[in-house]
Amino acid sequence: MGNVYNAHNIASYFIYELNESHEFVNNISIQSLLSIVEKKWHQTFGHTAFKEIVHTKEESYAVKEVYETYQAYGTNHISLPATEYYLKYGTFQLVERTYSVPNFTQEEEILVQVALAHYRYVLLTTAS
Repeated sequence: MGNVYNAHNIASYFIYELNESHEFVNNISIQSLLSIVEKKWHQTFGHTAFKEIVHTKEESYAVKEVYETYQAYGTNHISLPATEYYLKYGTFQLVERTYSVPNFTQEEEILVQVALAHYRYVLLTTAS
């Protein structure tokens, strides 16, 4: 049984992974990757991967909160994940930090790696 994650955290995972391998990532590619993860998650676990509501139409797919967060980048490269505000229990200091990467189980890690492999394959086939 797979966990349900915040889509921002999964997007952060993709941004870090793609930047580490010096690959391009923008808002559209994040939505594409989230779409692949969602499909694989449903096939494997029988439920959604995200806490957020997924918006789908014929040819489009979006996790609204993630899309709106990265909308300011337009078609430009995203080098760091978005930030969130965090208030630690018992303190009075609001901390701004980037969204963290989920602690995936081994099976979940395989699924997101499959999504990355599929994304890279599509990029290669459209470039050639």
